[in-house]
Amino acid sequence: MKPLFVRGPSPLLRMILALVLSLALIVTDHHFNHLGTLRSALLVLVYPLHVLANLPARLARQAENQLASEEQLRQLNSALHRENLTLKARLQQFEALEAENMRLRDLLGSSFNVGDRVLIAEILALDLAPYRQQVMINKGARSGVFVGQPVLDARAVMGQVIQTHAFAATVLLITDSEHSLPVEINRNGLRTIAAGTGLSQELQLLYIPKNADVKVGDLVVTSGLGERFPPGYPVARIKTVRHDPDNPFITVLAEPTARLDRSREVLLVWTLGQHTPEPPKASGLADPMAATQP
Repeated sequence: MKPLFVRGPSPLLRMILALVLSLALIVTDHHFNHLGTLRSALLVLVYPLHVLANLPARLARQAENQLASEEQLRQLNSALHRENLTLKARLQQFEALEAENMRLRDLLGSSFNVGDRVLIAEILALDLAPYRQQVMINKGARSGVFVGQPVLDARAVMGQVIQTHAFAATVLLITDSEHSLPVEINRNGLRTIAAGTGLSQELQLLYIPKNADVKVGDLVVTSGLGERFPPGYPVARIKTVRHDPDNPFITVLAEPTARLDRSREVLLVWTLGQHTPEPPKASGLADPMAATQP
């Protein structure tokens, strides 16, 4: 039976209007970035859902810690004590080398900023879409986090912040297909670009000539070019060097040193000398690992 009264436009016209409106919003956001405030407001509304989704895992970890036996805790405490002593001994050596490096740079008339300020954040959510490598962390603009800020784990560089709101931020990992990072080979200083492949354990080093001195196992570190990442941070280790007769460059693949698929906590870095806002010292948001200013 046909309805007696028909009101409003037809379904086809509604679909066309919706498509036109969607395309207009996409173009406006891409070229003029007028929707950033709206996106931040929506992220604030969705933030409690991310916290609730992460709550079972957090409660499970707390319950596991509560059920640990006294003997296990003693063994863990002893192992951590030995590791702490070892790290302190290594730190003394690094401090001596750092002081010597500064003296040599002073002799060469070079400026050098020592030390970084870091802030610990926890990963709330993962983006598991194909060829997309992003995570959400529980620190945002209220903690001084800014777009473009380097993000590390305990081993190496993980990525950089691409979006922030009041209580959280989105981090683009170095393996994302849209991410590129200026790097150099630590052994010989050869500069190149580490591009993400969309795979969680693979980077590609671009534009390396065939006569370059590149070996499997070489450590790749940040070069500091582009003024985004501080120099000298580990990035990856070369795992494949392949020569293709039809390609003027060699194909070099590297495995990220950071535990991109297993890390629960990350470090947000403020490099001394960068013109970036300092995190506020409000309770609960202060930097727990802030380095001493030189």
